[in-house]
Amino acid sequence: MTTLRAIAEDAVARPSAGIRLSGLARYAGELTRALIAAAPPGCDVELLFAARRGNELADATAQFPGATRSTTAPLARRALATAWATGSRVGAPHGLIHAPSLLAPLARQGRNSAAKSAQVVVTVHDTIAWTHPASIGRAEADWTKRMARRAARFADAIVVPTHAVAADLADRIPLGERVRVIPGGISAALTLPDEPDVRSSWLGLPERFVLASGSMDPRTGIDALIRAAALPDFQSTPLLIVGDDAWRGRRITEAAMFAGLPEGRVRPLGTVSDSDLALLLSRAAAYVAPSLAEGFGLGALEALTFGTPLVHSDAPAHLEVAGGAGISVARADPGTTYAERLAAAVGSVLDGTADTAALTVLGRDRAKAFSWAASGAQVWQLHAEL
Repeated sequence: MTTLRAIAEDAVARPSAGIRLSGLARYAGELTRALIAAAPPGCDVELLFAARRGNELADATAQFPGATRSTTAPLARRALATAWATGSRVGAPHGLIHAPSLLAPLARQGRNSAAKSAQVVVTVHDTIAWTHPASIGRAEADWTKRMARRAARFADAIVVPTHAVAADLADRIPLGERVRVIPGGISAALTLPDEPDVRSSWLGLPERFVLASGSMDPRTGIDALIRAAALPDFQSTPLLIVGDDAWRGRRITEAAMFAGLPEGRVRPLGTVSDSDLALLLSRAAAYVAPSLAEGFGLGALEALTFGTPLVHSDAPAHLEVAGGAGISVARADPGTTYAERLAAAVGSVLDGTADTAALTVLGRDRAKAFSWAASGAQVWQLHAEL
């Protein structure tokens, strides 16, 4: 029996009931389940977590039915991350190791040596630690850079979600031929509620609205989108925003007020459940992904899956994932502001200038190129090739 040991620590964030997990936790959880489902004959998956108390290990393991067993490292997550960042292999398993992030035991063990005890594959989701370190905080950015440099030295392969990330990462650290592009997908939990009309009424959804997700982190482009909502092209259509209303003291509601928008035109929804997000996507007149930098652009893919007309920035990852199935907006153009360009693109959807029927068909067709089943199979194939 060949065992793939998946580091599942990042997959078990502890949100409130019904609230969506963070992007990393969603990725790690979905990929881990996909690895279990895609295990070839004669292969199984073992889960590795940081130290846990009492029934916490059983609760974490229960999220991944089909895993053969679970083990824990002797350190809690923060201590484990610190130890592994210094080259310690405390708590490190042997054999095939797959990490859905950079949280992995990366240390010298003779990568080409017969005495090597482990094959380690890690994941780099984006290059925000280099391009927008303030978005994640200096400490996490520094840790990410340190672990990426360790991965360049000691990992057997590095998974990235897009060719855009692969190219940008290669300009920053020497990776050679060890990078493999394996995109993600959308969660099977992203389904409509049982009574969508009742839920829509309960949420107080407008008859027509534009949807986006993000915070006032400058990287997300939400500030420009709020300014766009104040322009005539937006036709006074309400803008609903999923995500944090307060990013380091900057609030979406205050940005809307400063843009001169009346109360209620921009509505922050906070975190929402998967079923509520599905409902929002299914009823939005357009979904806008204005971020200035992305690793994958899950929100854009989710919009494509529901056939929601997509307006997105020309960030390379967005262009790659959308594949021409959305309306691209240049982040930089000396002739107009980003807000003006976003407003014009959204306005073309709202006034019917854009062929929304074609965008719906193209979007759903493009979304079929991404699935967690395919991702899991590609990860197994990568380990087999190594």
